[in-house]
Amino acid sequence: MLNVTGLFTEYVSDKGVVVQAAKDVTFEVPKGKLFTLLGPSGCGKTTTLRSIAGLEKPSQGLIEVNGKAVYSSVKGVFTPPNKRGFGMVFQSYAIWPHMTVFQNASFPMEVGQKKFTTAEIKERVMRVLESVELAQYHDRDATRLSGGQQQRLALARALVMEPQLLLLDEPLSNLDAKLREKMRFELKKIQRELDITTIYVTHDQSEALALSHEIAVMSAGRIVQRGTPREIYEKPKNNFVADFVGAINFIDATVKDIDAQHQRMVMDSEVGLIQLPIQEAFKVGDTVQVCVRPENVHLSDTPPSEDNMNSYVGTVDQKIFLGEVLDFQVKIREKLILARVHPTQLTPVGHPIHVYFDPRGCVVFKAE
Repeated sequence: MLNVTGLFTEYVSDKGVVVQAAKDVTFEVPKGKLFTLLGPSGCGKTTTLRSIAGLEKPSQGLIEVNGKAVYSSVKGVFTPPNKRGFGMVFQSYAIWPHMTVFQNASFPMEVGQKKFTTAEIKERVMRVLESVELAQYHDRDATRLSGGQQQRLALARALVMEPQLLLLDEPLSNLDAKLREKMRFELKKIQRELDITTIYVTHDQSEALALSHEIAVMSAGRIVQRGTPREIYEKPKNNFVADFVGAINFIDATVKDIDAQHQRMVMDSEVGLIQLPIQEAFKVGDTVQVCVRPENVHLSDTPPSEDNMNSYVGTVDQKIFLGEVLDFQVKIREKLILARVHPTQLTPVGHPIHVYFDPRGCVVFKAE
C-alpha cells in the first residue's frame, strides 16, 4: 500500500548547517497494517513522517501510495499535502475550542474541495464518532472533553475524510501514564476494526510493542532494524536496538571455545563461564557482549538440581517493588545484574542468591 524507497530529507538548522534528518529510508507497509517508526529524539522518525505527509520536501527518493507516486525525485513529482488525501494526528490535538465535538469532526468535510450535503456530513460524522465512542457527546463543547476524549476527537477528525493512509505523530505523549495505557487499547481496536493503514511515530518502546504489526527502529536518520514487535524485542540485531527497546543486561565476554558439531560456544565473561548456542560466525578470542533481558535472569534461594554452566551465586544488592513484579539488582563478582521476577521472591538485601541465565533469552554481539 505504502512504499518508501531511498528517502533522503534534509533541513538547514538555526546555525545554517545542513542536517540530513532521513538517510536512505526504505520500507513498505501493506494495506490495513500499523507500522511504527521508533527511536529517540532527533533520529529522523518525525521528519520521515512529515515527508510522507508532504509537510517536508525530501531531496531524494520515492514515496508511493497504492502504486501512485506522491513524491519522486527522478520524475519530479511532489503532490501537495492537501492533495494527498491522508489523515494526520499531531502530538498537540489542535481541537477548535469554540466548536462542539460534532463541529470539530465535521470541519474537514465542510472546508474540503469535495462538496457534501448536510445529510452526508451528519451520517459520516456520527458514524466516525460512534467508532471512537464519542457519539453521545456530539453536541458538547470540545473544551469540556477529557484528555483521552480530545485525543479520540482528533482521531475522528482525521478519519472522517476516510483517508487511504493515517499518520500519527506521538498522539499519546500528552496523556498521563494510566490514560495512555488505556488509549493504546482503544487506538489498536479502532485501527484494526476500520482496517486503516497507519504510520505511527513514537519514542515510547512499550507503545510501539503494544500497537504495531511491524516496527522500524531508527538511529541517526537511518532504519537500523525492521521486524515484528517480538523480533525487535527478542532478537535485536545490534547493541543500540537491544539497549533502546526495553531493559537489558550487557555482559562483557571473550569467546573461549566453539563446538561446531553441537552448535555451542563457551564464553569467559565478567560473571563466569557462559554457554550458549552459536548465533553467528564467531571465532575463539573474539571480544563479545552477551545480552540478557531481566525476565530471562532466574533467581532462586536454592542451588540448581544439576550442574549448569549458566548458573552463578551472587549477592542481592538492591530490590525495587513494582507491584506485579520485583526488580532485583544482584552482584555477581563485581558485575551488577538486573533480574525481573515474581514478588514472591523474598531474598533479603545482602543475602546470597542463585542466578541462572536462560540461554534461549540470550543474544550475543561482537563488542563495539
